[in-house]
Amino acid sequence: MSQMQPMSAYDRSLQELVTELRQREREIELLKETVNAVGSELDLDRVFALVAERARELIQAETLLIPVLDEDLEHYTYRAGAGINAREIVGESLPLDFGVCGWVWRHKRAWWRGVLDELEPDERNRWEKEVGTLILVPMIGKGHFLGGLAGMNKIGGGDFTRQDLNLLSLFAGHVSIAIENAIAYAELAEAKQRAETYQSELRLLNKELIAINGELERLSLYDHLTRLPNRSLIQDRLQQALYAAQRDHGSVSVLLLDLDRFKDINDTVGHAAGDQLLVEVAERLSSHLRHSDTFGRLGGDEFAVVLPGANAELASHVARTLLAGLEDDFEINAMRFSVSASIGIAVYPQHGSDAGSLMQHADIAMYAAKRARYGFAVYDAAEDAIQPGRLSLVGDLRQALVNREFELYFQPKVDLRTGTLYGVEALARWSHPKRGFVPPDEFIPVLEESGLIRPFTLWAIERGLQQCAQWRAAGLEFTVAVNLSMHSLLDPQFPAQVVSLLARMAMPRPCLILEITESLFLSEHARVQGVLTQLREHGVQFSIDDFGTGHSSLSRLKRLPVSELKIDRSFVMDMERQRDDAAIVRSTVDLAHNLGLEVIAEGVETQSTLEMLREMGCDMAQGYYISRPMAVEKFLLYLENTPWKLPRLK
Repeated sequence: MSQMQPMSAYDRSLQELVTELRQREREIELLKETVNAVGSELDLDRVFALVAERARELIQAETLLIPVLDEDLEHYTYRAGAGINAREIVGESLPLDFGVCGWVWRHKRAWWRGVLDELEPDERNRWEKEVGTLILVPMIGKGHFLGGLAGMNKIGGGDFTRQDLNLLSLFAGHVSIAIENAIAYAELAEAKQRAETYQSELRLLNKELIAINGELERLSLYDHLTRLPNRSLIQDRLQQALYAAQRDHGSVSVLLLDLDRFKDINDTVGHAAGDQLLVEVAERLSSHLRHSDTFGRLGGDEFAVVLPGANAELASHVARTLLAGLEDDFEINAMRFSVSASIGIAVYPQHGSDAGSLMQHADIAMYAAKRARYGFAVYDAAEDAIQPGRLSLVGDLRQALVNREFELYFQPKVDLRTGTLYGVEALARWSHPKRGFVPPDEFIPVLEESGLIRPFTLWAIERGLQQCAQWRAAGLEFTVAVNLSMHSLLDPQFPAQVVSLLARMAMPRPCLILEITESLFLSEHARVQGVLTQLREHGVQFSIDDFGTGHSSLSRLKRLPVSELKIDRSFVMDMERQRDDAAIVRSTVDLAHNLGLEVIAEGVETQSTLEMLREMGCDMAQGYYISRPMAVEKFLLYLENTPWKLPRLK
């Protein structure tokens, strides 16, 4: 009889992850149930009772109290409670400068870990003198303080945790509007006609809140047009399939599908008809795939398919099936369209061992299929080697690195709280002696494909640090942000190289910020966290770039040593016209602040957008309204006439 094998570290980690996931699912379900219940309840006392009981259950407190600010703004009253001794406390009113609730109102932040020694004994109320540990998060209404949710003593002993703080803060954010509405309804209940109007408005607000929450969840996972998985979710699914294939010595295939001459359709009949055609193409192709396959949209007219367990033969069969599925015409607005596509195939392990190389090689195969007009092609290394234009560009880029032909442009970033121009983002520009100006979106991908992105990134960091040192010598203390690719971040030598550059500059205060995209910490989270932690010990700061366009895991995000989120410009630029974009930006700001992160909005192009961001509590801004990227000489002239404050050395 075989002996039971001991549980491996992987199994234990998986079991712990499943346990944590179930706990998070329970917490999310509790939040949803409470929001729905509170949102449909108008009796103020019942709302308070429900919130108190659910909040107590959420953080496992012996007692949960709800202090609410009185109309005179000088007192607060315990309006509801649940748990031990709650009945004797509810109804008591105290001066606002007395007790923890007053402290939270004055400081506008949560009280955590019960550091009661910040209050003198005569400043505490009777219950706070007796409590062992205390947590109190503020409830903020439409721009003003309502009161708070106070938990006293953890069931089973111990202190309230950071998780308790985050959950209670999130809970307070959801129920604050509903509580505020219930208060308003109670005040207006005496006037029947006005109460009926208010009830209609309340239903509308609740519907909008549910719609916004649903939209936020959908945007983080799926393409807004086709409702298919987006780029980041595709990469995540591909990485999971690779893990399984590596474990089981199996295979994974990636198909990259690009519609032929789709630009002609957009130019002929307009983008609205083109978008509708993309939707119908997505629906038709989805019907030809297995439930275990992942079919998603990368952007534009480009789609990707992840086929777990598929070798080149099966992937080719799927490609033929998808192409056959496009043979029948599509009818849009009484017009018929004939659609064809080109498909590139890359297979693990023959064509690459990681997600990046497989996607890259599938892309090369797809362009080979376009050139051959064959429909689909399996990646052939020989195709990669016979691209003269690409090889020529790679050679020019290699020479440009040797000759220092690249130039850093600097785009200012402004602190909205102080009006200070505190730092810049470094953006590379390249003027080739014969090619002329080469846009970054043309040469950056080639740098990544060729592996030249590693020395290029080190050059950009070195040049940015040198410029910081020069500004410091002139009495200005700027930070400089440099974009970081996956290739550099996962290079084992990269941390030591950056530390060496920092040591050579020997500045009293570090000024380097490295910007990484959401997708970098999805599938390589453990390695990314180790690199970030190592560099953070040397003063390097990190920013999550283009936040909102990928599939972020909050449980992972809060464990990374990052200091700020950058809201993607696609949400910021249309804030004034799109209510959904404004709601997304506001929610992102609140989310980041609850996680202890600062927020920078990019793509700010108007004064009114800047003011909206300031009202939302956004910390920093960047965009054409502040300034376009500039060469260092023009940047110095800009500093002489800038309306913003300058960060002078103290």
